[in-house]
Amino acid sequence: MTLYSPHHTVRWGIIGCGDVTEKKSGPAFQKATGSALVAVMRRSGDLAKDYAARHGVPRWYDDADALVNDGGVDAVYVATPPGSHLEHALRAANAGKPVYVEKPMALDRDECREMYEGCLAARGGRGVPLYVAYYRRALPRFLRVKRLIEDGAIGTVRTVQHTLTQPPTPAELAGGPLPWRVDPAVAGGGKFVDLASHALDLFDFLFGPIADVAGRAANQAGLYPAEDVVAGTWAHAGGVVGTGLYSFAAAERVDRCEVVGSAGTLTFQVMDNGPIELKPAGGGERQTFHEPDPEHVQQPLIQTVVDDLRGVGTCPSTGESAWRATWAIDKMLAGYRAARA
Repeated sequence: MTLYSPHHTVRWGIIGCGDVTEKKSGPAFQKATGSALVAVMRRSGDLAKDYAARHGVPRWYDDADALVNDGGVDAVYVATPPGSHLEHALRAANAGKPVYVEKPMALDRDECREMYEGCLAARGGRGVPLYVAYYRRALPRFLRVKRLIEDGAIGTVRTVQHTLTQPPTPAELAGGPLPWRVDPAVAGGGKFVDLASHALDLFDFLFGPIADVAGRAANQAGLYPAEDVVAGTWAHAGGVVGTGLYSFAAAERVDRCEVVGSAGTLTFQVMDNGPIELKPAGGGERQTFHEPDPEHVQQPLIQTVVDDLRGVGTCPSTGESAWRATWAIDKMLAGYRAARA
């Protein structure tokens, strides 16, 4: 949705300048063409002031309303934990300002719907754009995977299989203070919600929307309140069938995704930055592709957001597409959540 001219510099404010904004995203708003980071907000004013000083940001706040109502802020990046995404996104939308919100989009699909509809209703029904930080949609390595698939490098895609396992952290094993990412009240679930949401959104990008999904989840290690293992199956509307296994109380770290087609196989990592391997059927020559991530991994997606706002491009990650990832997560966790209620 074009709101500004191609010559306008989109001036951003961040609500929640925590860890994700230090390198992954914050500097990208300063480095993207046609973009500037002009204000940041954190509940602790001292931390907001420190962030602003270290990153060369002109203004800082300890109140979200003050940032949203800053006349020099054109668009708002919500980088708080998921439990407050809806509140802050609607706050920005009600002020008539475009929203870029961290992933996962919200705690559940109902909150996603409310956020999406709130942004549509903003500005007297004219709406404001809503983007979500599923930045893998714009990373060079996944654009390479998408091109290989679309060019028929492995024929017709039949299945996608993703395995992601990680051992518990020392803090989890010690029973000490735990991060918000394993508190369902704040995160919507555990590490599955935080990490596998990236995978499910990526598969939506590569193969089209998921039409049917089922899953089984459990808390095997009992280290925190959230699920620590999820097995899921799904089918994309175009016919691709997917399976996923996500365990966060495993012996070792594994991240392997295999896309099987009628004429070959593609293997790559979803979370880690490894090579892409193409194995043609029938003993053809294998190929390996290396596409390093940029220094600030969100910068390519942020550039598409800025381009969309300035009418010189489009963004591939919107509230509509991100909502589908949360819907799939909710379906996989439905039985587990019902049993725990």
